[in-house]
Amino acid sequence: MEKLRVLFLCTGNSARSQMAEGVVNHFLGESWEAHSAGIAPAERVHPLATAAMAELGIDIAAHAPKSIEIFRDQPFDVVITVCDHAARHCPAWLGKGEVVHIGFPDPAIAEGDETAKLRIFRQVRDAIQQQVMDFLVQWKTNTPTVYLS
Repeated sequence: MEKLRVLFLCTGNSARSQMAEGVVNHFLGESWEAHSAGIAPAERVHPLATAAMAELGIDIAAHAPKSIEIFRDQPFDVVITVCDHAARHCPAWLGKGEVVHIGFPDPAIAEGDETAKLRIFRQVRDAIQQQVMDFLVQWKTNTPTVYLS
């Protein structure tokens, strides 16, 4: 069976969308192929996103922020915006795939010392893991297995 494809969109593709990509490829990789991109990609993946994911045994250290433009002509079964800014600008998404918004707070704007910031990244990571995985499992069971092209 061919894998379903999901694209996670965020503004900078430095934290939430990268964590979502990592979670899906790690836990649902047998049935889903995840990618992520940003509307205005950052220079690098946030180091606390990398640290929070490493705690789950998921290595995103080699990931780099990517522009939405590199995925424009690729088919996806579902495109998930994970931040409100990307959701507002999602009409710019002209590619194939059902667009859905599952928003999460931006952990990159957390205040406090590194311990407090990492705690916020963990909370967002855990929310992404639960909500995104639940959504994709449910989406797959309610959707025909026909691959969109």
